[in-house]
Amino acid sequence: MTAKPQFFPKARTGVVGLDDVLVGGLSPGHVYLLEGSPGTGKTTVALQFLLEGAKAGETGLYITMSETERELREGAASHGWVLGEGIDVFELVPPENLLDEAHQQSLLYSSDLELGETTKAVFEAIDRARPVRIVIDSLSEIRLLAQSSLRYRRQILAMKHYFARQGATVLMLDDLTTDTNDKTVHSLAHGVIRLEELAPTYGAERRRLRVIKYRGQAFRGGFHDFIIAEGGVQVFPRLVSGEHKTGFDRHVLTSGIGALDMLLGGGIEQGSSTLIMGPAGAGKSLLALQFAVSAATRGERAALFIFDEELGLLIDRAKLMGIDLEALCASGNMFIEQVDAAELSPGEFAHRVRAMIDSNSVKTVVIDGLNGYQAAMPDESFLVLHIHELLQYLNRQGASTFLTIAQHGLIGDMKSPVDVTYLADTVVLLRYFEAFGQVRRAISIIKKRFGTHENTIREIRIDGRGIAIGEPLEGFQGILHGTPVMPKGDRHRLLEDRRP
Repeated sequence: MTAKPQFFPKARTGVVGLDDVLVGGLSPGHVYLLEGSPGTGKTTVALQFLLEGAKAGETGLYITMSETERELREGAASHGWVLGEGIDVFELVPPENLLDEAHQQSLLYSSDLELGETTKAVFEAIDRARPVRIVIDSLSEIRLLAQSSLRYRRQILAMKHYFARQGATVLMLDDLTTDTNDKTVHSLAHGVIRLEELAPTYGAERRRLRVIKYRGQAFRGGFHDFIIAEGGVQVFPRLVSGEHKTGFDRHVLTSGIGALDMLLGGGIEQGSSTLIMGPAGAGKSLLALQFAVSAATRGERAALFIFDEELGLLIDRAKLMGIDLEALCASGNMFIEQVDAAELSPGEFAHRVRAMIDSNSVKTVVIDGLNGYQAAMPDESFLVLHIHELLQYLNRQGASTFLTIAQHGLIGDMKSPVDVTYLADTVVLLRYFEAFGQVRRAISIIKKRFGTHENTIREIRIDGRGIAIGEPLEGFQGILHGTPVMPKGDRHRLLEDRRP
């Protein structure tokens, strides 16, 4: 009779988000490789790994060959951590006779002695502490002592067999400062995690990680953004919309402006996405804000993520239209976050949006605008994929999403920095046009997946009374191009000047 395999609880890493990527953590009793260039956060992750074990009553041992114990404890203190009971630090230093030229060997290679003494010291430290979790920092020192790929592989293999007899979960760190093409440990380790740091031309550095290998276990593939902040490393798992399906009843959401709702065929369906596009200053932000205010007024919760405009200016502009955003926020029905595109990665932004939905049951989301979101992308070629997953996630949560994007130019042929019209369920187009010596604005619906909508072009005006939508501009031709003409004998219906 074949014995059933035994499954043990995974060893949690203590890193927020990383256990989600690893689908629970690290399988205990195996050797793992954590690699990355200096400064990518390897030591911080390793300390969190040991601290998490200490919380669970597991003893830990940090074997350091590159940093001193003092430096290690100071680094932990910068995050508010104390390496106290349950965590031992073993600082491995070269023997004194190897530092003294008078006692250095001349007939034998000194590397032979150093490698053997180093390995012996590591094993003795483990035998004394009997740890459940072990960190070895770093493999670069062992690789240098081994001097050849064959000796290095044999040494790592011997250490792996030793750790297996001990039953410990081991995290080996590699700073990739020697031979980056040597994949010896990749083949021997049970799992491999790589940390990377990207330096954009402008803005803060971007960090991401990827699980290269996890033997016999499922994990979330691809790159995942992460940050190093006070309190440790925080990982933002890549958003997969298909994992967040929920059921909800679709109903039509109105804007509170009758003519606008007529133009939209009654309103916007819940759980759909709306893209509002047009030139700068055409009223995209205020139009999206109108839907959020209408939702908050109905007692629903709305969230605004502002990329392009200073928050105080938005609040003041809204007040001129009779909208008190501060009061709506105080009521608990509206949440506003200012987003700094130069300091935020796409993964962290998606995490913020998801946290807002999960924590506050938000059903209306405004992202203003995609131009700032594009600036947050380290590689803009994947912007559409990020937006696709985010919109699908929001739609499946029953949230109505409004996005704005500023097109290049003012009249004539307008171009968008990125084409996402095919992703949105509804597309609203704003345009400037000249008529009778004045610059005016026009609005039209060029796409709507759910239900019908008007095919007309209407005038839109924004002033102290708010947003006003006029009658269909039936007497003009060429409005969307910016320079319309009015055939002789045709009538025109423009909004009359209104005084607040």
